[in-house]
Amino acid sequence: MLKLSALYRFPLKSGIAEPLQQAHVDAIGLAGDRRWMVVDAASGRFQSQRALPKMSQIAAHWNASGGLTLQAPGRPNLDVALPGADSELRGVTVWSDSMRVPDAGDEAAAWLSELLGKPFRLVQVPLERARQVDTGYAEAGEKVGFADGFPLLLIGQASLDDLSTRVGRPLEMLRFRPNLVIEGSAPYAEDSWKRIRIGDLEFRVVKGCSRCILTTLDPRTGERSADREPLTTLKTYRERDGDVFFGQNLINQGEGELQVGMPVEVLE
Repeated sequence: MLKLSALYRFPLKSGIAEPLQQAHVDAIGLAGDRRWMVVDAASGRFQSQRALPKMSQIAAHWNASGGLTLQAPGRPNLDVALPGADSELRGVTVWSDSMRVPDAGDEAAAWLSELLGKPFRLVQVPLERARQVDTGYAEAGEKVGFADGFPLLLIGQASLDDLSTRVGRPLEMLRFRPNLVIEGSAPYAEDSWKRIRIGDLEFRVVKGCSRCILTTLDPRTGERSADREPLTTLKTYRERDGDVFFGQNLINQGEGELQVGMPVEVLE
């Protein structure tokens, strides 16, 4: 039987994962997932572990104010309030998409800039400012926050197990930063799924996830694999049209609750 074996939320884009036992799914994915983002102070361009491996050491947790508590080794914790309706809007870019979203203030900017070594700002995306998902894969009105392109990412546990065998050592699931992990399927079975149901929620499986150098970073230390694994092995059997695919992007159909252990049904 297929079941949901793990749930992960990433409050800060490219920050540390937050393992969950249950989560609410809202209009743009897991509630709170990738709703905060670090951007270059001058250009507004989003930042990630691809260029800043030290971001792998930033934890962001919800605090009592509805904002975040930022944590990193050697730095004092910082509580960041949820920006209000009158907060300054900052122009930012996520890949080719431009948005105007609330800035989280100078104190958060100073904390991040000192940690990361150049001027950065922290921004937050409210639901009403989420961006349109690529209409080549989505309906008009289907939105995403600061995730790369889609609201949710799913990986089968068997797919990771197969990849680990091929690489020759155990690999951490968090190298691939999924929201949902499914247990009980054959390796790469998710490649053929078009619609699934978890609990009472339905999801469309819309596009394979193309992978990059970020998968070669140890999620605990931020250190890059000297042998460029697992990307090197993935290229030998998961490359198509110049991209390497592992995992599937999803769009949720409606809102509801997810809980680890829920059965998963393949509808199509």
